[in-house]
Amino acid sequence: MTQESLTEKLAAHLIRPVDRNMRDALHKRARLHLLDWMGCVAGARQSKIANIVKMAESDILTRAAMLGNVLEMDDIHRTSILHPGPAVWPSALSAIREVNGTMEILLNGAAVGYEAMIIIGETLDSRHYEFYHNSATAGGFGAAVAAGHIFGFDKDKYVFAMGNAGSIAGGLWQMRHENVMTKQMHLTHAALAGLWQARLARQGFTGPKFILEGPQGLYAATCDKPKPMKYLDEWRIFDVSFKPWGACRHAHPAIDAAIRLKERRGDLHGEIVVETYKDAVTFCDRQNPQSTQEAKFSIQHALAVIADKGEIELNDFEPDAISKYAAARARITVEQADDIEARYPQHYGARVSCGGDVVEVIDALGDPECPMSEGQIMDKARQLILWGGLSEKDADAAINLCLNSNDVGEIQKLLQGWLS
Repeated sequence: MTQESLTEKLAAHLIRPVDRNMRDALHKRARLHLLDWMGCVAGARQSKIANIVKMAESDILTRAAMLGNVLEMDDIHRTSILHPGPAVWPSALSAIREVNGTMEILLNGAAVGYEAMIIIGETLDSRHYEFYHNSATAGGFGAAVAAGHIFGFDKDKYVFAMGNAGSIAGGLWQMRHENVMTKQMHLTHAALAGLWQARLARQGFTGPKFILEGPQGLYAATCDKPKPMKYLDEWRIFDVSFKPWGACRHAHPAIDAAIRLKERRGDLHGEIVVETYKDAVTFCDRQNPQSTQEAKFSIQHALAVIADKGEIELNDFEPDAISKYAAARARITVEQADDIEARYPQHYGARVSCGGDVVEVIDALGDPECPMSEGQIMDKARQLILWGGLSEKDADAAINLCLNSNDVGEIQKLLQGWLS
């Protein structure tokens, strides 16, 4: 008997039908994530990256793919440590455009794409994350599966598409050490490569089924101890968090704790100590950010803003604010705490101390245990759309189309108007 590969087992899980009793809830959840991604795209319209992409890429959905991660407000899954939306939605919308499909097919395809991306992302170990951007590695799988579902794939075609997506997967973290735009390209490459693999598999192009666990596969090349695949009854999209603040998610627990501490004390004068988990320290212990991107990866900068204002907004990461808060950042220390590290990545936590008062956050705002309401998600999308230079009318249209409409073509037209 031939051994069944991990991608074959995953494909069997992916082709299960959506339970009728779950369908409405699944579609409602997927619509919220579509709106969240659309807001992130709109918010980045006036960025330098948007101007470059407009000159470099003619396809609207390719342009949109480049913008979904720019503001660091895209959705995130904690235990896989990745951002599904920017990889899955551009691929799903491109595929649905090709087949002229329905909103129901789009939403199902996105949910299946999230499922594959998260399941594979959860198998990647700390060694992998030390060097590789999980969103880039697993994103191609998610994008390929989302498009494949929309193309009507059977098990074999899913396996082919995932095999080839895995063959070119990756995204090295070196770009974190330089003031470059590569992080956004990582997710775009995952979205476009996954779509390409699905197009090829649709026509019978084959791919390696042991791409994950094979002797020269992804795990052998990039992991020390890959984790086992987990198949749950509930769809993984329900485990995905929304981000309220325009900073790296690893900074969010400290931001939440600081906001609560400021509300309790009325001030955050003097020394501030942040205790958190190792990855938050590695990614976001940044005393002197030099750019907007670096400021979004600085716990010290975020907390300096909160100490001053009690809240944090997108313009607080711009160059003027970086200069303004230099002295305040110097009084903020970031340290690793063993008890918080022990709960990670199931829980992204932080403890913030000032003047003898302490606030600890186990789960950040937007996580399933501390969810943003539908109204808060809508407000976030509205704020992002306005930040991107669009109107209240544009915001109303996007919210209505994403949450209520069954006309996929109108969503594509809206993006066309935004990004032309």
